[in-house]
Amino acid sequence: MEKVTFIGLGNMGGPMAANLVKAGFRVTAFDLSESALAHAVENGCERGENAQQAAQGADVVISMLPSGDGVKGLYLGARGLLQALDPRTLVIDSSTISVNDARQLIAAAASRDIRAIDAPVSGGTAAAAAGTLSFMCGGDAEAVAAARPLLEAMGARLFHAGAAGAGQIAKICNNMLLAIHMIGTAEALQMGVDNGLDPSVLSEIIRASSGGNWSLEKYNPYPGVMDGVPASSGYAGGFSVALMLKDLGLAMDTAAGSASSTPLGALAKNLYQLHGSSEENRRLDFSSIQNLFRRPAGKG
Repeated sequence: MEKVTFIGLGNMGGPMAANLVKAGFRVTAFDLSESALAHAVENGCERGENAQQAAQGADVVISMLPSGDGVKGLYLGARGLLQALDPRTLVIDSSTISVNDARQLIAAAASRDIRAIDAPVSGGTAAAAAGTLSFMCGGDAEAVAAARPLLEAMGARLFHAGAAGAGQIAKICNNMLLAIHMIGTAEALQMGVDNGLDPSVLSEIIRASSGGNWSLEKYNPYPGVMDGVPASSGYAGGFSVALMLKDLGLAMDTAAGSASSTPLGALAKNLYQLHGSSEENRRLDFSSIQNLFRRPAGKG
């Protein structure tokens, strides 16, 4: 049985690690959050006391961290994991980070004869729990093939986007579009409600029409329309406004580097910045952008 180390057990990483256990992998997990680590142990993971101890003897190390600085801090430098891992180890970083950070990690791993790929995900927390994530992979084809059994235990679709960093480019493009159609969906639903329509009825009409999209059909932002999504639980959990802002920042940096024209992406970033101007809003799920368009009580 392969020993897998999983580092980063948040809303996405925790369910991903649990699905690896269900698939029969021996998983040692670590997170700075004691509650997240305890939950992973409840789901069958072995407890790591720190990242270095958790990775001892690992065949595969998977990381799911919130920032590029966190990824570089984990792997790079004199005390980074790459200095301690055996050359036979496979590193899979599923964090969403900058293209340059991903390429730096993969190059540093290659210098020590360690295989590494960037493999960010799409699908949200529901797909993480269900094991139906999409993985967008960048790196050597042989390394991606070696990662396939593990990724298939956590996801339903695997795409090899290209060389090192290509997975991050695909993810950044995807999340920029996600932000754009979530904002458009919220705006359209609110206009309908402001004019007397039931948001559930309007959602069904748009679903069957040319305006249908993932945000409307799978992650409806209007409260009470869809069960099991953050909008129906006060926008708790899910993919936070803060993380969406991080990804939109990565998108704008990527666009600047390639001189790409992204006016809607820039507008989406500005609207999420406006919505996330309070710390309370930054912690909410990104579908809470609906609140930016809702009228204050008593006004109509």
